[in-house]
Amino acid sequence: MANRADKPRIVRCPSCEGDSVYAPSNPYRPFCSERCRSIDLGAWASESFRVPDETPPDDVPFGDPKEQ
Repeated sequence: MANRADKPRIVRCPSCEGDSVYAPSNPYRPFCSERCRSIDLGAWASESFRVPDETPPDDVPFGDPKEQ
């Protein structure tokens, strides 16, 4: 039976969705390259990745509109 440590773990790169080696030998893990890591960092820095906010605008009252 082969040892799991003999075979490198392959994951999907979050940026390009290509194969990426998830091991200490890949300094960019989980990304496949420095380019993909930089693209992801740039997206975070430019606030391209956002969590949707369901808070109503300041001019809309909170709660159920039927109770207003």
